[in-house]
Amino acid sequence: MEFDEILTGLYSEQGRQNPYPWYAALHEHGPIGAIPRRSEHSSVVAVAAGYDVVDRVLRDPQWYKQSPPGWQEQEILRTFNSSMMFVNPPDHTRMRAVFARTFTPRRLGALEPVIERVVDQRLAAMAEAGAGGAEVDFVADFAYPVPALVMAQFIGLPEADLAWYRQRVDWIDEFMDVAGKTPQRLALANQAADELRGYYRDLIADRRRRPGEDLISGLVEALDAGGMELTDSELISNLIVLFNASFVTTVYMFSNGLPLLLEHPDVVAALPGDDALAQGCVDEVLRMESPVHFLARAAPADTELAGVPVGRDENVLLLIAGANRDPSRFPEPDRFDPRRAGPPSLAFGIGLHFCLGSAVSKLEGRLALPRLFQRFPGLAVTRTPDYSGSLFLRGIDKLFVTTGAR
Repeated sequence: MEFDEILTGLYSEQGRQNPYPWYAALHEHGPIGAIPRRSEHSSVVAVAAGYDVVDRVLRDPQWYKQSPPGWQEQEILRTFNSSMMFVNPPDHTRMRAVFARTFTPRRLGALEPVIERVVDQRLAAMAEAGAGGAEVDFVADFAYPVPALVMAQFIGLPEADLAWYRQRVDWIDEFMDVAGKTPQRLALANQAADELRGYYRDLIADRRRRPGEDLISGLVEALDAGGMELTDSELISNLIVLFNASFVTTVYMFSNGLPLLLEHPDVVAALPGDDALAQGCVDEVLRMESPVHFLARAAPADTELAGVPVGRDENVLLLIAGANRDPSRFPEPDRFDPRRAGPPSLAFGIGLHFCLGSAVSKLEGRLALPRLFQRFPGLAVTRTPDYSGSLFLRGIDKLFVTTGAR
């Protein structure tokens, strides 16, 4: 199959539902390929699915994130481009230093009892909803509320606001997909960013009056103490992006991971009480079913990647999910192996823009999965999973199960 045929298939509806055969076909062409017939309106000149190429580019701080034309005119793009996830050094370095100072092991450790309490509450709710063999939507009853409630307490959002917040998260995520750049989706993403900025302004003002133990209180305290260069506007942009990134990826880690785990009943049975296995399962789920499937980086100068020329300021599409199934780095890449040795998955990125919230997501998975299967050893999927249809953030939005509980 020709390279451009593979790309067409990957962006098709079939490819969005199951991109992995297309990634395997890309690997047969090598670690990276030039786009044969690219649009004059696109600066993407190549697509990389090889682990070593993707890893190399993400680790190199000279490769940068390129802002789209006219970004200053859109609220959502202004928000993105004033957050550490989307900016380059030195602004990225300045912003990340502030958050790294407040993402302390103490604050992360304090989340463990919170996660356990939230998980146990949701398991009890699932047991009640699934009594008598009734179907339960695993996403609505577990995969969504667990990270939402945990991140809300971690950051400092009132639980009562989460339903309102989720709608705005969805509007932003829909815009971020490759097919999401429609006028309607742009308008909704702008509305979401505008409303969330006002929401966080009020929260920050409240924490200045009444500080607590949450992340917003810690950030406000650090900023007001002086010695850190971060404006309130930049703080708000980073909080919006941080919650979206950490929360949505964790939802999909759970929903994508459940069908995968249930295909391996021996692993599921061994999970309760085996912390190392739980961590291995989280890592392997993230490798095989990465919530984020691609990123883009622009070249700082004319260069070559595995023999493919890339000009200065031209973009390469980095297929993270493809790299995580590169057979040259992960033997039998389609086989689930929670004790797999080898390089780390790139599910949360690597290098300069490595996801700051990854530790929270992995902690949630490590604590939640053993409790889930201990409570419901007979958990079973009852319908074909319903994927989001997005290739950027790919995940199961509805997943009906029976708990097996009487």
